[in-house]
Amino acid sequence: MTVIALSARRRSLASFENAYAVAIQLRENTGVDQFVVRTDNPIQPFRVSRCRPHHPESLLALVA
Repeated sequence: MTVIALSARRRSLASFENAYAVAIQLRENTGVDQFVVRTDNPIQPFRVSRCRPHHPESLLALVA
């Protein structure tokens, strides 16, 4: 297994809090529900999507 050291800036940008803030902005701008999803990718541990996650990703928050 490869260990990836993330910079402080990358940790901040890739945080759940940042993903949730992006989801709120997208919901307000588009009117479409947004999902905050946990991924298995250490570089991008969270992402925002309009679609429900599929295995192996898991749902962390719904911004409706």
